[in-house]
Amino acid sequence: MVDSDFAGRPVFDKTGIEGIFGFTLNFSRADGDDRPDIFTAVREQLGLKLEAAKAPLEFVIIGHVERPNEN
Repeated sequence: MVDSDFAGRPVFDKTGIEGIFGFTLNFSRADGDDRPDIFTAVREQLGLKLEAAKAPLEFVIIGHVERPNEN
């Protein structure tokens, strides 16, 4: 899983492709920019598709916090 600010949610690799790859992805996060958004860029430039799906996530719930006493 990649925690991606660009996609706005966690991204899980379900391609089954192994290895390390280097690439440049040209996309925009700003309105008015002529470059595509990340979803279009991934499809057009890498031939991959980002799909919304539900998946289990691990997280920690903190039920109580106390300030430590001075020694």
